[in-house]
Amino acid sequence: MRDRVLAGILVVPFVMGAAAAPSHPGRVELTFRDPAIVESSGLVLQDGLFLTTNDSGDSGRVFAVDPATGRTVGVTTWSEDPTDVEALAPAGRGAVWVGDIGDNTASRDGVQVTRVPVGRGDRTADATTYELTYPEGAVNAETLLADPSTGRLYVATKNVFGGSLYEAPARLDPEGPNRLREVGPVLPIATDGAFFPDGRHVILRDYSRAVVYTFPALEEVGSFRLPDQDQGEGLAVAADHTVYVSSEGQDQPVLRVPLPADVRRAVAPASASPTAAPTASPSSGTFSREGRELPEQEYTDRPAWPWFLTAWVVLGGLVVLVRSLRRR
Repeated sequence: MRDRVLAGILVVPFVMGAAAAPSHPGRVELTFRDPAIVESSGLVLQDGLFLTTNDSGDSGRVFAVDPATGRTVGVTTWSEDPTDVEALAPAGRGAVWVGDIGDNTASRDGVQVTRVPVGRGDRTADATTYELTYPEGAVNAETLLADPSTGRLYVATKNVFGGSLYEAPARLDPEGPNRLREVGPVLPIATDGAFFPDGRHVILRDYSRAVVYTFPALEEVGSFRLPDQDQGEGLAVAADHTVYVSSEGQDQPVLRVPLPADVRRAVAPASASPTAAPTASPSSGTFSREGRELPEQEYTDRPAWPWFLTAWVVLGGLVVLVRSLRRR
């Protein structure tokens, strides 16, 4: 119980810090119209469709959404009772990896990933599930990534004191467990992430910002604020390096976020012009929103007082916690 209280206190600065900082502008790409999509946690752009899944509490379902309409055009049901689904990652044409990797109480002996077929039309999948284990014991995570060059899976942990990126074995054993290996440190409170198409960079997000790293060195090349969202837990990268983000909640939009110029130059393929702006649609397909763009969101200027209030809340909470521990 004490651990949960401490974790709750320490999360406050991130939440209120996000409230104090101005956000990056974004454009509405589509709005999820399916009333069953209420806790979008994880986002993949593949085969001309946006793919998402609900957070824990739902059955195991992946929704395929048409970017042109925001309407669900296919649902894959793969489990009736997953533990805590938090993430998706590309798994090749017509499939995604589903990450049942959430563990808020850090009590699971292992977490699971499942390769699930997706696309237009409804289906029930009898898919193989693989167990992953951490070398140091249970850890909470909400981010699953797949290397576009090798298909290898990576998990970024959601740790208040700083997250870590873990690498799964090159070949997963269905009999398991598959032991993860720590690659290096990443931002705290990671809620989703993705590789860029050439595999040379990864991008991770929390509730208010995104950070881009080289891969596999994990050297930070830039960070930027994300648009305001109720609870941003989805991120996808298109073939043209365009970034899309989604949020929990019903009828939530998927926002297109332009990369800052310095980040765009850093992640540009060696053969491409570093100053070229993204021009392609949100997939390798033919979908285009030309002539149908919605107004760009405005910056939101916010006061600095939440930071000061945050400091007092954290200090007071820690004092109370330390005193209670001393009495035991």
